[in-house]
Amino acid sequence: MTTFGIISDTHGKIPPAAFEALDGVDRILHAGDVGPAELLAELEAVAPVTAVHGNMDGPELRERLPAEALVEAGGRTLVLMHGDALPDQEPASFRAARPEADVIIHGHTHRARVDRDETPWVINPGSAGAPRRGDRPSVAILRVEGGVVRVDIVSL
Repeated sequence: MTTFGIISDTHGKIPPAAFEALDGVDRILHAGDVGPAELLAELEAVAPVTAVHGNMDGPELRERLPAEALVEAGGRTLVLMHGDALPDQEPASFRAARPEADVIIHGHTHRARVDRDETPWVINPGSAGAPRRGDRPSVAILRVEGGVVRVDIVSL
């Protein structure tokens, strides 16, 4: 089994509860709007990190991080993106952009969501560092074992 901690929209702030929730994961996937690059080093202390840049990340991270990343696990293809380049933040737009994926992970809206209605699944972990509209900070835990994908949103 491979366990991923999914985080997004930290904007330079990660609450201690996020580190607790991510403890023990095999890899962390950051879906953009990281904040200062040093934040990635803090996450690397927990587990290896795959990250993409978001629309609010500065030139240093835009040069260092891709707009999209592919991650293979247990025979499944995960696509990691921020999502700001799409015309809207609806699951259909993500599915149309990357239909070959099994799971699309994105950020940008700061709202947690797991849409399993169709394949690929569309997951947003919410914002760990800058929630909006009264939402609580959150991350997601995604597990892939024998081709089976499970995901949980963890409210911090």
